[in-house]
Amino acid sequence: MEIGRYHWMYPGSKNHQYRPVPTLGDRASPLSSPGCFECCIKCLGGVPYASLVATILCFSGVALFCGCGHVALAGTVAILEQHFSTNIRDHAVLSDVIQMMQYVIYGIASFFFLYGIILLAEGFYTTSAVKELHGEFKTTACGRCISGMFVFLTYVLGVAWLGVFGFSAVPVFMFYNIWSTCEVIKSPQTNGTASVEQICVDIRQYGIIPWNAFPGKICGSALENICNTNEFYMSYHLFIVACAGAGATVIALIHFLMILSSNWAYLKDASKMQAYQDIKAKEEQELQDIQSRSKEQLNSYT
Repeated sequence: MEIGRYHWMYPGSKNHQYRPVPTLGDRASPLSSPGCFECCIKCLGGVPYASLVATILCFSGVALFCGCGHVALAGTVAILEQHFSTNIRDHAVLSDVIQMMQYVIYGIASFFFLYGIILLAEGFYTTSAVKELHGEFKTTACGRCISGMFVFLTYVLGVAWLGVFGFSAVPVFMFYNIWSTCEVIKSPQTNGTASVEQICVDIRQYGIIPWNAFPGKICGSALENICNTNEFYMSYHLFIVACAGAGATVIALIHFLMILSSNWAYLKDASKMQAYQDIKAKEEQELQDIQSRSKEQLNSYT
C-alpha cells in the first residue's frame, strides 16, 4: 500500500475505506492546456507563406514601376521640351499620351493593390480548406469556380505584364543610346572639335516626335551638356528601376499562377473527398437503420 496515495480512517470506524489523496497527475496541470506558444504555432501553420511572398513581390514591383515610371515620364517631357522640340505643337500629342499614361499608372497601382489583397485572401481560404479537410469546413462549387476564375485572370494579367515589361525596356534602350553617345564624346580618343560636333543623336528616328520637329537633333558639346543634367540622369535610372519593377511583377504573377493552380487542384480533391465521405456516412446510416428494423422485427416475433 502506498502511504503517499492512501491514508487510513480513524480506528474506530466500522468500515475501513480508503480515500485517495489527489496527486499531481490527477490535478489539471497548467502545462497541459494550450498556451500562447501553441496558439501561435497553430496560427502560423495556417498562413499561406507562398501567397504572402508573392503578394509582397507584386506590391514591390508595381510600386517601383508606377512610382519611378511616373517621375521618369515627367522628366522625359522636360528634356524634350527644353532640348529636342522647342515648339509645343510638335510634341503636343506626345504630351497628351504621357499624361494619359500617368493616369493609367494611378489605375494600375490601385487595381493591383486590391487584386493582391484578394489573392492573399484566396490563399488563406484554400489553406483553410486543406487544413480543415476532415472538419466542418465544406468547399462549395461557387468557391471552386471563383478559384478557377482567379487562375484565368492571373494568366491574362501575366501575359499583359509581359507586354508592359517589354514596353518599359524601350525608353531604357533610348536613354542608353544617348548615354553611350555622350560617353563616346567624353572619351579621349575623340580628337578635334569637328569630329566631336559630328557625333549627334536624332530623337526623331525613334518616332516619339515628328520629323518636322525643331531641332530634333543634338550634336557635340550640346549633347554632352544634356547628359550632365539632373533630368537626364534621374530619368535614365528611374526607367531602369521601373523596368525592373515590371519584371518583378511578372515573376510575382507567375508565382501567383502556380499557387492558384495548385490550390484549385487541392480544392478539387477536397470536394471529391467530401463527396466520398458523405456517401459513406449515408450508407452507414442506412445500414444502421436496416439493422435496427431487423431487430425490431425479431423482437416482435419473439
